[in-house]
Amino acid sequence: MSNHEATRTKTPQPASKRKHSVPVALKAYLIAYNVISALDGHTCWASPAHLFNLDGNSDVVEAAQAKTATSVFTRFMTVFSLPKALRILSPNTVESRLPPYLQPIYHRTGSVFSRVGATTAFVQTFAILEVVHALLGWVRSPLQTTVMQVSSRLFLVWGIAEQFPAVRSNPLYTSMVLAWSSTEVIRYAFYAFNLVGMNPYVLLWLRYTTFYVLYPLGAGSEAFLTYATLPSSSPVPGWHSWLRGMWKPADYARAVLFLIWWPGLYVMYTYMISQRRKVLGKAPKTLKTS
Repeated sequence: MSNHEATRTKTPQPASKRKHSVPVALKAYLIAYNVISALDGHTCWASPAHLFNLDGNSDVVEAAQAKTATSVFTRFMTVFSLPKALRILSPNTVESRLPPYLQPIYHRTGSVFSRVGATTAFVQTFAILEVVHALLGWVRSPLQTTVMQVSSRLFLVWGIAEQFPAVRSNPLYTSMVLAWSSTEVIRYAFYAFNLVGMNPYVLLWLRYTTFYVLYPLGAGSEAFLTYATLPSSSPVPGWHSWLRGMWKPADYARAVLFLIWWPGLYVMYTYMISQRRKVLGKAPKTLKTS
């Protein structure tokens, strides 16, 4: 190979680097977006403040009568005819078995929506920008997983909580928004630091470890809130319920979504596990936003 040919083979490298470098204006926008998103973890702070009555006003907020988390689980388990000994989740069982000092906290989970419901809907709708960022290639987040996460949350805030008032006072709504907001505060703070060339190990570890608990908690709450909206007159849809009009087409659609929610959780969960193996096995200085 001649010197001229050798020179030609080396020249594309700087061009490639320039191609993948983030423009200053775009980088500034992404930093601002992530900082604002991290600081706007309203539900992450407002929900615990309400649960522990830190402002003294939580007990004034009343929750409407609704299906409790335990009643939803009980109905789900009776579908599969589990042994009686395993049916420990009956309405009011959890609250009655809690220590007296925890019972008020559990009771307040039914009124969290009145504090954070509107903000949660706004924030999750604003997250459509996440899909735009991934679609335009501004971030390295996989488009498929980003669409799955954003669309599922939009469905929960607008298709479930907005359309079915009963689920708003379900304790599962509280566990769902707590999982969402905790994940987002960590994730956006992590991205913001990463964009300015800083990778605090605490955030790195939290970003790729807390999902072990937060993902199943959030996705499980989402799935069972969806299940709670199904007609209670016929736990398992069949031709009898179809003929009698007990189950509408939308009910069947939500039932299908409940079933496919679990494979979706598996996809997100295994993706994060693989990312954790890759990221935590490298020095923080080599980490890039994904």
